[in-house]
Amino acid sequence: MEKSQKLTDMTSGNALGHIIRFAIPLLIGSVFQQLYNFVDTMIAGRGLGDQAIAAIGATSALYSLLFSFANGLNNGYGLVLARLFGAKDRDRFRQATAAMILLDTVITSALTLAALLLLRPLLFLLDTPADIFDQSYRYIAIILGGLLTTIFYNMCAALLRAVGNSRIPLYFLILSCVINLGLDLLLILVFRMGTGGLAAATVIAQGISALCCWVYIVRNYPEYLPKRKDYRPARRLIPEMLSSGLSMALMLSVFAIGSIIMQRSVNQLGTLVITANTASRKIIQVMTMPLSMLATANATFAGQNYGAKRMDRVDSAIKKVILLELAWSAAALVIVAVAGEAMILLLTGTASRQVVEDALLNLRLSTVVFFPLGVLFVLRMAMQSMNRKIVPVISSSIELLMKVASCIFAVPVLGYLGVALTEPLVWVVCAVFLCVLYAAGKKRPAQS
Repeated sequence: MEKSQKLTDMTSGNALGHIIRFAIPLLIGSVFQQLYNFVDTMIAGRGLGDQAIAAIGATSALYSLLFSFANGLNNGYGLVLARLFGAKDRDRFRQATAAMILLDTVITSALTLAALLLLRPLLFLLDTPADIFDQSYRYIAIILGGLLTTIFYNMCAALLRAVGNSRIPLYFLILSCVINLGLDLLLILVFRMGTGGLAAATVIAQGISALCCWVYIVRNYPEYLPKRKDYRPARRLIPEMLSSGLSMALMLSVFAIGSIIMQRSVNQLGTLVITANTASRKIIQVMTMPLSMLATANATFAGQNYGAKRMDRVDSAIKKVILLELAWSAAALVIVAVAGEAMILLLTGTASRQVVEDALLNLRLSTVVFFPLGVLFVLRMAMQSMNRKIVPVISSSIELLMKVASCIFAVPVLGYLGVALTEPLVWVVCAVFLCVLYAAGKKRPAQS
């Protein structure tokens, strides 16, 4: 493969073409990454029953919080790398990569240790039902034990995305997804390891993906990897990297804290409701992948062009990407209307009509407001890429406050309907907030 094929300079050429070509591998890769969870859920439902699905779902918000914080740091580091790549500053790029390696190792190790030590109290705090507590504990303990492998893969992917290569991480994700499926079947159906087997299969597969990605980088991008001499000046870049990483991590973590609060309310509604919520959220996560990946691709484009001081290209690309978000939102409405129930049955294998109806309720209400969610994704990520860190964090804080209010006032009265209404309303409010602040910031960028 020629060097020109490995690097993509987005500071010239057709903006939308760059973004779409970059987004397609990201989208396919994200779908395969979600397949980890889908495969776990399908095998759990058919091999272990509804309780196993509930056990996985009851811990999903906790894992999401820790993963969002650690992965948010990486995403923020990657935006710094994209700006340095756009500015064609290779020396500082290597130093920033060294800082990313140091920060990832220290912070993720500390998060893993703290989470494992506090895991049982956290599960009690979430009101995890007694009939699924042990299964939940086994699953999440193993997943958290492998958090470093997950973050290491995302670190490698962030580096590759910064230089415009979104294809290679996809290839290794496909490989690891196939491995994950094989291990799921082996550990569950042959060795009868229960939810612990599902978690172990996921960790092993993600570790293989991370290792393959790193070997590829070492062989193909040696000039972008730090040498020993780069680690000492890298310390000077740590404040900048932490500033970008923490703003992204806080944005994602505040959202995840809101999800934990919502999960606690869901857990109080019983095992069948947990199962329905888990199934519908997994489908929603997959259906929102095109929205999220277009926003992520646009963020890399914005980062490179911001580094090259090409704000005209950034503004034009945001408008075009938002139109693409609208097109997918309309398509998602049709897909859910036609095949929503079939997707839920395929995923869960449940015989409970309550599970199906509750899952459909959440799925349909969320799909109606996918377009505001797409706008929310695009503006949050673009503003982070352009070093406008405060407004996205504020928008996530608004999400948190609205979810807390829903748990206090809406869910006790409306039950699961209150849960299903919360996120759609949050998405609309935050999208409007970001639109107003983004427009205002263009007039007064120094105060954004």
